[in-house]
Amino acid sequence: MKVLVACEFSGVVREAFKKRGHDAWSCDLLPTEIPGQHIQDDVLKHLDDGWDLMIAHPPCTRRCNSSVRWLKNDEYGTGRWKLLEQDDIFFNTLWYVDIPRICLENPIPHKYTSVVDYSQIIQPWMFGHTERKATCLWLKGLPKLKETNNVKVEMLKLPKAQQQRIHYLSPSPKRAHERSRTYQGIANAFAEQWS
Repeated sequence: MKVLVACEFSGVVREAFKKRGHDAWSCDLLPTEIPGQHIQDDVLKHLDDGWDLMIAHPPCTRRCNSSVRWLKNDEYGTGRWKLLEQDDIFFNTLWYVDIPRICLENPIPHKYTSVVDYSQIIQPWMFGHTERKATCLWLKGLPKLKETNNVKVEMLKLPKAQQQRIHYLSPSPKRAHERSRTYQGIANAFAEQWS
């Protein structure tokens, strides 16, 4: 199967599919962290390359629930709203592309986004990671992802800062990259269940 992992610089999802024998490619404006089949370019230029499956991680900084405060002091139709509109257009372009099986992954969106409703919400603790980070999946032509290793009980025994490690990351140049990285257990579940 020919798999496109759009907006992925880490290579985590790409490599999970490669390990299962698929022709998997990541595509991002950034170089890949793990050497492999990576297209460093605008993914919109590569959507018609005969993919069987696309898993995409479109930028979410302005679309996620936690960013509503970013829009609060800006009038509708001005700079921040225009950037949000551009993000929604990008998201919708990925959603409506002619690829038979699609998964878009993002945090819970706020009410001002203009996208279709998500299919399900998953948590890292459902896939073997003792952390929480609600993640929405928009699914087309794919079944809902099933949990593989529920460690919620163990996670709840940990201090809040460990349970929500991503939320409590200190400011740094790499913070956004760490917050957007796919958990290995979730990447493995994508590859195992959607192969």
